[in-house]
Amino acid sequence: MAEATAAAGVDEAALHAFETDGMSAAHVNVKELATLLGLDAEKAGRVADGWEPVPVNLSNWRELRVVTTVEGFEVNSYLVWDAETREAALFDTGWFADGIFRLVEEQELTLRDLFITHMHGDHVAAIGEVRKRNPGVRLHSNSTHAPVEQQVIPGKPVAVGCLEVDSRLTPGHAEDGVTYVVKRWPGGAPAVAVVGDAIFAGSMGKDFKTPELAKRKIREEIFSLPSDTLVCPGHGPLTTVGEEIENNPFFP
Repeated sequence: MAEATAAAGVDEAALHAFETDGMSAAHVNVKELATLLGLDAEKAGRVADGWEPVPVNLSNWRELRVVTTVEGFEVNSYLVWDAETREAALFDTGWFADGIFRLVEEQELTLRDLFITHMHGDHVAAIGEVRKRNPGVRLHSNSTHAPVEQQVIPGKPVAVGCLEVDSRLTPGHAEDGVTYVVKRWPGGAPAVAVVGDAIFAGSMGKDFKTPELAKRKIREEIFSLPSDTLVCPGHGPLTTVGEEIENNPFFP
């Protein structure tokens, strides 16, 4: 801690505030701190100065919706569907399912599949509600506690009408972490990667046990996707693979 406070040029309380809230009343030497922590100093400086990804125009993905629920903090879920068959898939449930149910009803959808990025409570709090309301929904996850028929198989895509959902294992923040890549959008729109808490805009999910594994899997399974791939994280704004490669300080 002494080394970190010295690099940042602030006391322990100010450094803790900066780590927790992303801001501090005292000036934090972000570049020196980033260098000490093995982050990219220039990228860290941009993020600290307020960098945010370019706002995404979702009109390219007309059958994609973000559902954000709040219970102390925000969590994103994602609903996609086939415009013709009205078959839909949900990625995580968030805290509450009311907004999801409204969308399904408004769009006259049939929820066929529920894909779980990881089993942390904020992402699956409403799983019971969703399954009760949709008893035939097919569950997909990488949980070791899930029945074999519910476990994802990388390289074996799942069809949701015309859409295709492939799974890529991205452990780190969670041992059962999965990134789902949705392809074959009408009009040739870029792929959509639902990443859970593997990566965020300008950041990544906390992983105190296996940080190098987490970074390696992000590079291999997410950053290997085309740069225009839409990245849909469990928290915070949408971004793209290209923007994260260019701006995320965790990846020098």
